[in-house]
Amino acid sequence: MATIRERSVLSGMLVNETMRRQVVQLPSDQTLAKAINHLIRFKAGALLVTDGDGKPAGVVSKTDIMGAFYAGLPVEVPLAEIMTGSPLFCYPDDELESALDVMRQNGVHRLYVRGSDASTTLGTLAYPDIVGQIYRFCRVCSRGTRKKGSAGIEADANRAGVKEAMTGSVVSFKASDMLSDVIEALSAKGFGAVLITETQGRSVGVISKTDLIIAYHHGLSPDTTARSVMSAPVNSCDHEDWLVDALRQMLARDVQRLFVHDGKPDNIIGVLSLSDAARFRSGTCRACMPSRVMTG
Repeated sequence: MATIRERSVLSGMLVNETMRRQVVQLPSDQTLAKAINHLIRFKAGALLVTDGDGKPAGVVSKTDIMGAFYAGLPVEVPLAEIMTGSPLFCYPDDELESALDVMRQNGVHRLYVRGSDASTTLGTLAYPDIVGQIYRFCRVCSRGTRKKGSAGIEADANRAGVKEAMTGSVVSFKASDMLSDVIEALSAKGFGAVLITETQGRSVGVISKTDLIIAYHHGLSPDTTARSVMSAPVNSCDHEDWLVDALRQMLARDVQRLFVHDGKPDNIIGVLSLSDAARFRSGTCRACMPSRVMTG
């Protein structure tokens, strides 16, 4: 009997081929200020919180710290007061696709990789790691690489565009709006950043969760205007660009997302994040998308 199985660039890959062998962690009695320093230093989205015996007890993410900022908590608060639930784990020999399913189903951006001993954490698996693996694979794949002549035409026809993986909605605020409004939107929508515009609608900057926790660490108030905190310029790409080129740009610039425009850079129509690219699964071209027919 024939069995149809969908193939993606991640098929057959294991967690230990992609995981980052570094665990950003702190004891639960350390402060939010220390956590912010760690997250910025190691360019991480969250850190593992350990108990008095050094065992995993919880997680503190940029979202959690952003919530503490909104609530007006001092940065001297211990991590035990804001950490969330038990960390989610996978194992080094788990299939990468199954780990990605766990992340998607639980709405998290990372898993911790557990060793044979339940108290041992070997590393982390996050969306940037998965996207980096996809890019490395697709960059050397002959079916997804531009070539001269007729073969090049076929390869370009296979390539996936940004518009196939992007999220087609954008949250924006005026530069004069308060950070408290930005925090509310990021918390409600689950986005990693918002677009900042001038009164006439021109895009002038971006505020990410990283920008917000740095503002918190510097003692700014949630009543501070967006203009005071935003990062500029706006990193963007066109919705007609190839996905592999957009990934190259994100990885080269070490950014988590690109805003997507249609024609003119000011005409923003969506966002392409590393999370979007990882969930796309098939890689950066359609060569991985056709199903395979397995007999048996």
